Amino acid sequence: MDATAFRESVEAAKATELDRLGSSKLLIALTDAALSEEAVLRAAAFSEFLARETFESWAADESDDEASAVFADVAAQEAEHYDRVVDALGEAVEPESVGPMHAYLRDRDDTVERAAAGLVGRGLVSLRTHLQVVSFFVNEADAAKADLFRDLRSETEESLSAGLDLLDSVCEDDADWERAEAVAEYVVQLAYDDYADSLTEMGVDPKPIC
Repeated sequence: MDATAFRESVEAAKATELDRLGSSKLLIALTDAALSEEAVLRAAAFSEFLARETFESWAADESDDEASAVFADVAAQEAEHYDRVVDALGEAVEPESVGPMHAYLRDRDDTVERAAAGLVGRGLVSLRTHLQVVSFFVNEADAAKADLFRDLRSETEESLSAGLDLLDSVCEDDADWERAEAVAEYVVQLAYDDYADSLTEMGVDPKPIC
């Protein structure tokens, strides 16, 4: 397997979950149905804060030099994303909990699993989150904030690509690629389950209405 086939395989295996995470219901789940500009920005800031903390911890204790450098670059990018979002929000905020996805990520201590779960699995989820935030601000006729999240989405795509390149470098055999697939898919599933549980608690069906 190679990086291109890996991404295609993960996206195919989790197509339903990713499609639903890419729906307009995502922001309902992330904001507890408080679809205000402040609530959306706070949710986005929480996400960037958690990502920064996760990648900083990985960069500090990663034994593979190439991977450590990639994680440090992503940590710096997430720190910048956080600063840009809180600048738009007007105040610095921190989440009250780590959440299931980042709790799982922070337990990864293997280079292959970190690259696959943190950069690819989480990246696929983040791309859909950013797209929904862009759509929200387009609907609010706030071009500046829509452009901000378009930029963040583009940079997240770059970090996902860096993760794929890293996997090409560190995966030595089919067993490594299979392990990478398993953890990337599990991260998507964790994100989806958290999304679905949040909606269900509010009495909203997470499945699309056809």
